[in-house]
Amino acid sequence: MNPQDERRLLEALRNGDETAFTALVDRYHGPLLRLALGFVPGRAVAEEVVQETWVGVLEGLSRFEERSSLKTWIFRILINRAKTRGGRERRYVPFASPDGPDADAEEAAVEAARFRRGGMMAGHWVLPPNRWDDNTPERLLLNSETRKFLEQAIDALAPQQRQVITLRDVEGLSAEETCNILDLSETNQRVLLHRARSRVRQALERILNSESGKDS
Repeated sequence: MNPQDERRLLEALRNGDETAFTALVDRYHGPLLRLALGFVPGRAVAEEVVQETWVGVLEGLSRFEERSSLKTWIFRILINRAKTRGGRERRYVPFASPDGPDADAEEAAVEAARFRRGGMMAGHWVLPPNRWDDNTPERLLLNSETRKFLEQAIDALAPQQRQVITLRDVEGLSAEETCNILDLSETNQRVLLHRARSRVRQALERILNSESGKDS
């Protein structure tokens, strides 16, 4: 959303435009719910957190100073409420915990077992990956079945990975915005995003290779 459109939307929201608010809820309910599920123990609680977020948005519109985008501000409200609720539910684990993303080395985007280990061919494919042919990113996004599978792959990620990839790749926020919203260091954000992208790519590769095998 460009700055002019956002200012018009804010004006409509502050004037009590129900249509504008309904459109806002329709746009962000899914991503907010996905984020909330990373902090609380179940969908019912996550739905409650999202509802609390929308109440917070309505109550805070007059005080919103526009130092960030409206989208970033809404996500911050969600994260703050989800952390509070997750703490009460004893589910939330801070990113800075000893068991967090800095505890392990980064995962490779492709499993090491798929490459030769010794000899002159070390580092080459054992078996090359199947071609995806016409399955370009644009075509994949137009495929509703693939979109559904991608959503399932993201939902299956570890909570912290799901939060980061949702903000970065689904909602298009910058690394800096994501770090600020989730209270992450740049290193943690980078590691979590790398792992999330790797796992989603592997899951997508499996389904595409499976579909390719069915067609052959």
